[in-house]
Amino acid sequence: MVKRLSSSTSAWIACCHLLLASALVCSSKSHENSADILVDIINNNRTSLKLLSLNRSPGIGCMALQYAEFCKGNCTSDNTLDCRPSDADFIEIFAPNCGIELPTFGSITGHIVGCHSKNLSPSQAFADVLIRDNGALSLLRNRSHSEVGVGVVRGSHKGPSYWCILFSRDRVNTTFVLEDQGMGIKQKKGCFSGSSSPCNTAAVDSGKFVNLFMAVTCLWVLLLTQL
Repeated sequence: MVKRLSSSTSAWIACCHLLLASALVCSSKSHENSADILVDIINNNRTSLKLLSLNRSPGIGCMALQYAEFCKGNCTSDNTLDCRPSDADFIEIFAPNCGIELPTFGSITGHIVGCHSKNLSPSQAFADVLIRDNGALSLLRNRSHSEVGVGVVRGSHKGPSYWCILFSRDRVNTTFVLEDQGMGIKQKKGCFSGSSSPCNTAAVDSGKFVNLFMAVTCLWVLLLTQL
């Protein structure tokens, strides 16, 4: 004889499914590369205007992450950022940190940087942080660009997030070449476009852990009630 579930038990099961599904969705999103998603948004914006899509350069992406790391601690209360690394910083700090073969160091012909107190999605960062004026929009749509790299990092668990876009007009795949295809890069925080690694940051939403804990607890209680 099949035992029918009570309405309260059915409600428990539904609750468990929702919590577990929410935890899994949040977990999968945490492993996305936000920098790569932003490059897709940039190229979609350009191609919508019949402009060429930009090559996704891992070397430039890593440099953009170094730039974003350099700017940590400079985000103001109104989400503005004043951070200007020198040319020497690019050559003497950023490039070695990325393992870029120095003979291939090319030219950075444009940059867009921004920050926000919240951990925004790539589309929110694009619209609300990075492309906020005509100057940034004009740079984004510059016809002479050939390659792009994006870096994103967050200062701490609840600190501001920092975004950086770097552009180059060098011949595709000839500059900013990573040694051993970037295998030597020790990426401890943040992420950059063109990398095979997911975002690694302390800014992962703690809500996914809460949901997962509640889902497991819910399933445990449900199991006990059925004994």
